[in-house]
Amino acid sequence: MSRVTLSQIAAETGVSVSTVSRVLRGAGEIRPETRARILAAARALGHSPGGESRGRPRSRPSQLIDLVLGHFHDPYTDEVTTGARTAAAELGYDLVLTAERDIPDDDWPMRIRARGSAGVVIGLIMPTRTQLAILAEAGMPIVLLDPWSEMGQPLTSVRTTDGAGGAEAAEHLVAQGARRFVVVGGSPSYRYGRARVDGFENAIRRLLPDAEITRVHGDWTAPSARRACLPALDAARGAGPIGLFACSDEMAAGAYRAAADLGLEIPRDLLVVGFDDVRGAKWLQPALTTVRQPIREMASAAVRALLEDQQAGPRVIELPTSLQVRGSTMPPTP
Repeated sequence: MSRVTLSQIAAETGVSVSTVSRVLRGAGEIRPETRARILAAARALGHSPGGESRGRPRSRPSQLIDLVLGHFHDPYTDEVTTGARTAAAELGYDLVLTAERDIPDDDWPMRIRARGSAGVVIGLIMPTRTQLAILAEAGMPIVLLDPWSEMGQPLTSVRTTDGAGGAEAAEHLVAQGARRFVVVGGSPSYRYGRARVDGFENAIRRLLPDAEITRVHGDWTAPSARRACLPALDAARGAGPIGLFACSDEMAAGAYRAAADLGLEIPRDLLVVGFDDVRGAKWLQPALTTVRQPIREMASAAVRALLEDQQAGPRVIELPTSLQVRGSTMPPTP
């Protein structure tokens, strides 16, 4: 018998997951009739104190969800963790951070299954079919956060409007006077990187059909982008500023280093737009114009989809990007 979740009780009683959580924890001010209805539904569904269902060992932890990431040591994952933890707490759940270990056949799905988690948000890694099957066999809800590729399986995913963000970067660079362009893509196998590059290049071709576009690739790190940008920027020198779009803020920082190596001044000789809007973007000199993806909000939406909307079925949830204009594309004020 599968474990009764708070979302099942919420669906049965017509209230929110957070209301169910407060009632079962004895917290908050809830109307007596609502409290009685929730407790009755919990008993009828087989939920017992401590979050265990009939037929399940009472030693299993309850009200846990897992966030699985490849690592936890950069500004992007900091934002993901903050957004997921905040949403989980609001819904009465504790968040467990699980790192995919860099070893073949990592057993992280078995660790999650053994914990009896209520569900799992998987971000920035590519789970195997076997790993997904282990979670599915346990009846565990799964939401993918910004997946690398289309999984080919009916799973809910949360992402941002990558293509539209790339197009907005292109439109801004054209408006600022750029007529020659360099685009710094990430690893070509990444879905979101391809979408950003395609959105950018398609917009440039629409606005300036004869424009020169040079595409290079990095591995999402600043050093790789610096190496890729050096020959591309050197070849693109000419009258007027070069417009450069990097598919991540970290790679934009690498483009800054390449510009300095070549004696190019930002924004006089080189206009730079990044993507992400991590905390360090505004501390670059000059501050980086970038396409903001709402990272915290995406992580929060993934947790809420996991816990609140299980009856909605698999779907793609897209949150909009927005352009944050700063000094890397704007001349300094006199």
